[in-house]
Amino acid sequence: MKRLFSILVIAAIMVLGAGNLKAANMVNTLPGTIATFVQEDEDATATADADEEVSFHQELKRRFIEGGAGFMGIVLLCLILGLAIAIERIIYLNLATTNTKKLARNVEEALNSGGIEAAKEVCRNTRGPVASIYYQGLDRADESIESAEKAVVAYGGVQMGQLEKNVSWVSLFIALAPMLGFMGTVIGMIEAFDKIEAAGDMQPSLVAGGIKVALLTTVFGLIVAIILQIFYNYIIAKIDSIVNDMEDASILLIDMLVDYKNKKRV
Repeated sequence: MKRLFSILVIAAIMVLGAGNLKAANMVNTLPGTIATFVQEDEDATATADADEEVSFHQELKRRFIEGGAGFMGIVLLCLILGLAIAIERIIYLNLATTNTKKLARNVEEALNSGGIEAAKEVCRNTRGPVASIYYQGLDRADESIESAEKAVVAYGGVQMGQLEKNVSWVSLFIALAPMLGFMGTVIGMIEAFDKIEAAGDMQPSLVAGGIKVALLTTVFGLIVAIILQIFYNYIIAKIDSIVNDMEDASILLIDMLVDYKNKKRV
């Protein structure tokens, strides 16, 4: 009886020990298992994102090809040329931007300390249309204030033309891209109706393909126009800002020359 009781106690202890060991093993392996599941989930998410990104580019490429090489190629050419001109104008305008107040202060100090030649030297060492206008006005300052003012006005028009150079081409591409898209749409609709006429029956499968291709050209044309319109508006705003600075600087220059002439007479 005592032996049976001892065997039962030992068995119970072994069962409890095995259960505790199994629970400990589960606790020890749980973080690794969770980490594995998390890693697998992250890998699956990354793979899905990569597939989605690839699918977007593939879809864009496929839609572009479906639109037809003729009109879609012309629309793409409008985008490339328009962006090239817009980027060139943006770089030029940013380089043409001058701190007008600082330039006017430097010119005035040089004019009062060293005369016309010192002020002209400051303008020569400064980049931008405002400095060029200052130089032209100072170059005529020895003649009269009226001559200097006429030189400033005339050269201001020349500089404005330089700022607006090739901007009209961007506006042309903005108008041309959706027009080409609409033309592709009209041609696609005509082709769809030609297929209906040739088949002698109104089948959706005959019309759907032509209409889809026609609408794709319109979509891409509108996208190109929207992109170029954003750049065009930025360029126009930048030109207006520089022109306003030129006008303010011209007024300051004439006032400085008048003061310089009066001081020189005294």
